[in-house]
Amino acid sequence: MNQLIVCEMSSEFKVDVISHDFEESGLSSLNGEVTLAERVNEVFGVLNVNRKQGNGSISNIVTNTERRAFSDKVSRGKRAAVDDSINLQIDGDEKREHGPAKKSGPLLSGTAYCISSCSMILLNKVVLSGYNFNAGISLMFYQNLISSLVVVLLGLCRVVSVEKLNWKLIRVWIPVNVIFIGMLVSGMYSLKYINIAMVTILKNMTNILTAIGELYIFRKHQNQKVWTAMFLMIISAVSGGITDLSFDPVGYAWQIMNCILTASYSLTLRRVMDEAKKSTRSGSLNEVSMVLLNNLLSLPFAIFLIILFGEWEYVINADVTKSPMFWVVATASGFLGLAISFTSMWFLQQTSPTTYSLVGSLNKIPISIAGLVLFKVPLSLPNCFSILFGLFAGVFFARAKMSK
Repeated sequence: MNQLIVCEMSSEFKVDVISHDFEESGLSSLNGEVTLAERVNEVFGVLNVNRKQGNGSISNIVTNTERRAFSDKVSRGKRAAVDDSINLQIDGDEKREHGPAKKSGPLLSGTAYCISSCSMILLNKVVLSGYNFNAGISLMFYQNLISSLVVVLLGLCRVVSVEKLNWKLIRVWIPVNVIFIGMLVSGMYSLKYINIAMVTILKNMTNILTAIGELYIFRKHQNQKVWTAMFLMIISAVSGGITDLSFDPVGYAWQIMNCILTASYSLTLRRVMDEAKKSTRSGSLNEVSMVLLNNLLSLPFAIFLIILFGEWEYVINADVTKSPMFWVVATASGFLGLAISFTSMWFLQQTSPTTYSLVGSLNKIPISIAGLVLFKVPLSLPNCFSILFGLFAGVFFARAKMSK
């Protein structure tokens, strides 16, 4: 190959072409094919042969100076090849180190989200039903206080980015926060009177109310699959309520109110989000700032409601509040409430909104099973079928939303 280059190329380009070819050969020599010294000797051997045969143009080109320049160029090529091989090796090591971490990210974040979500619901059920705690507003106040303190502390330590609050932003956010408080309180009381599986099935009604609100407020139309899934949700909710052996009208009333408030929260949040962003200095409002806004602004409203309904007297005099284990469980539920916010954000960063929605729907299955087993809920075969049908409808709804 090299002999063809020397013989055929014009004299003014021969050295450059040969040297370029042998810069590439440095990579081959690293792999043990031919050493660089052997290739250089071969080149000059070919040049000498051509000179002896009377090719004077070659002897004129390859002067001593050009030989030195050629040797320098070959040396630089060899050094570059060695450096490249080292860089390739380092890059390969880094890929091997970061590859498993990248693959395990969605699994770890998804697992953390599911565990925190399941644990939060189960612990709230333990506090409200297991300990027979009759002050849902006070429990909400305690949990939101914990969340606010933790977020403020993380913000001061610069672990998370928190938007600075101002009166304009607070005024814009108050309608959202009032609905947020109602949503939490109604959720607390519905969970106290209804078993977890039925709460999970009835919560599907929120999707229907949200879709109707989107249709009339935002003119957003759903496809046929979505409406079919919502029809299945209605059937499962009605049949589940009829066959519920532990049916409690007070609990169902609270849950219906919770569905209305949850849908209202979602729709109102969408309406005020743009205005809220304009009220911040940075022009944006991240998830952590919204968590702080909701939890911090809820505290004065919660204090007002606690005084209004006389819960403070119950909390002071109740025997359950004197139990250290009660406070351990209540505190853990507060931390888990915040953990849901952070793990959901982490999970969304690792995956996509569609995956997040589907996992959230599938997560209702272990929550329902755990609630039925741990709290020994009386079940009939029709009620069990209604619950399974409702869980299927929830997964079908998530899949239908993805296919839009």
